[in-house]
Amino acid sequence: MQANNIETPVFIKTNATVQQVIFVVFLILCLFPIISPPIALFLGLVVANLSGHPFLHLNHKATTILLQISVVGLGFGMNVNSAVSAGKEGVIFTVGSIIATITLGTLLGKWFKIQKKTSHLISCGTAICGGSAIAAIAPVIKSDEKQTSVALGVIFILNSIALFVFPVVGHWLQMSQADFGMWCAIAIHDTSSVVGAANKYGTEALQVATTVKLARALWIIPVALITSFVFKNKSSNIKIPYFIGLFILAMICNTYFSPVATVAPYFVSIAKVGLTITLFLIGAGLSRTVLKSVGMMPLLQGVLLWVSIAVGTLLAILYF
Repeated sequence: MQANNIETPVFIKTNATVQQVIFVVFLILCLFPIISPPIALFLGLVVANLSGHPFLHLNHKATTILLQISVVGLGFGMNVNSAVSAGKEGVIFTVGSIIATITLGTLLGKWFKIQKKTSHLISCGTAICGGSAIAAIAPVIKSDEKQTSVALGVIFILNSIALFVFPVVGHWLQMSQADFGMWCAIAIHDTSSVVGAANKYGTEALQVATTVKLARALWIIPVALITSFVFKNKSSNIKIPYFIGLFILAMICNTYFSPVATVAPYFVSIAKVGLTITLFLIGAGLSRTVLKSVGMMPLLQGVLLWVSIAVGTLLAILYF
């Protein structure tokens, strides 16, 4: 997903200064409450494909750090007891869906004759937590830049679609807040899009989705260990998502320390703005060059895998 040089704009030929001005103007727009996460993502796509991203080489690091800070901030708006209840309810869905997704992804990868490492990264990204899972698994299997970029491209494209589609489907089916939050946490790849879609649906949906998704993210560790065995790589380090511990600490402070609870709404408001900016930056990284580099077969694998887990978990939540 990263490039060594700034991309040439697709439609508008601009110099670096104009690129930066356009980018900053759109970024400032995302600070206003009227700009929702889906709109911010759309604005990012506009910037990427009209004038270009002047800071593309910094985009991945910026989105990762900002997302983690935003998620911790959202923890100040949650209650420990509610989170534990939501986490327990999501365990069965989590374990079953992770196993099913990685298994199906492996079979699809072989069927479509996709490189094994690329296929595994797409499967893990779909099964656990999108880009974070890919970033953790990539060094374990020693994937090259092209393989990692293709997997990230597939995940980010589908995340962008999910951010718009899921709330529409949820309202159409008249899903409850809790059910929609659970569905988002399991069926949308990346934490940023999970939180963005759930936040648009409602407060309870946001709490359930964030809690279940972060509990799901912990499965990076056992999946990475199994991956190192399958790919026969014992020397690789596994990246543990430490920010989840800070998220839990924020929930504890909000639940049991009244002085923190009084200022917690301000932290939550700032976190939501941070999430909006995160999605703008993700959109700004999805230029035509990136989209074209993905390729048809990996994208098809990602789509089929995503549709399978989305439909399967939706049916399970609604009817079981």
